[in-house]
Amino acid sequence: MAGSSPAVLSVRVSPAERALLETAADHARTNLSDFIRRKALEAAEQDVLDHRVVTIPADDWDRFEDWVKAPAKEVAALRKLSATRPAWQD
Repeated sequence: MAGSSPAVLSVRVSPAERALLETAADHARTNLSDFIRRKALEAAEQDVLDHRVVTIPADDWDRFEDWVKAPAKEVAALRKLSATRPAWQD
């Protein structure tokens, strides 16, 4: 979306909903439009991340299966990290 002009999105809310949104925007020290856009994008990102179905194109399936069946690779940095004591246990 870089370089594209912003598009207007209209949403209908009740007066009570608007008052709540305005209060939340004030608490966040931002304007209503920025608050709603930020919260809507956060919710959309979370919904996308929570989506449990992964689609793999048929052309990539064999390559995916080869990757899944390949032996695990040791990652030295992860081995070192797993051997360290967590900061909250110091």
